[in-house]
Amino acid sequence: MSLFIETEGKEEFDFDIREIAELVVNAVLEHEKCPYETEISLLLTHNDEIHEMNLEHRGIDRATDVLSFPMLDFDHPGDFSIIDEETADVFDPESGELMLGDIVISVDKVLEQAQEYGHSPKREYAFLIAHSMLHLCGYDHMDDEERKVMEEKQRAIMEKINILR
Repeated sequence: MSLFIETEGKEEFDFDIREIAELVVNAVLEHEKCPYETEISLLLTHNDEIHEMNLEHRGIDRATDVLSFPMLDFDHPGDFSIIDEETADVFDPESGELMLGDIVISVDKVLEQAQEYGHSPKREYAFLIAHSMLHLCGYDHMDDEERKVMEEKQRAIMEKINILR
């Protein structure tokens, strides 16, 4: 697995951002039984920048905690059998890894929400990566049924890596 992390400025975390990101990404890929080596990009930014991205890409004029930019369109969430290795343009030609997509997280929101929800910034950061990774694997939460499936998967992943509230 290749995880490319880019940060904009000083991060205010007391944990290793790469170590936690890799832990969560690997847990999600294992949970979803992804049969491929993968490539994911993670950008840690701030409210002003994610606000601009949210407006540009989703038409929502406010900062958000996390944005997900999947490379694949799944017929069914987590069904990696849709990928034809011979013809798919979602494999990096140099590494051969499946390019799952990009994750953008607001550091400001991580800190705000950790305080608001009464848990650590590490837990909030890990949760947002798990949430976004599930989006990269085709999951969504547009209706109650989808939301319940995603919430259960998030809970199971967070328990597996033992990063709890």
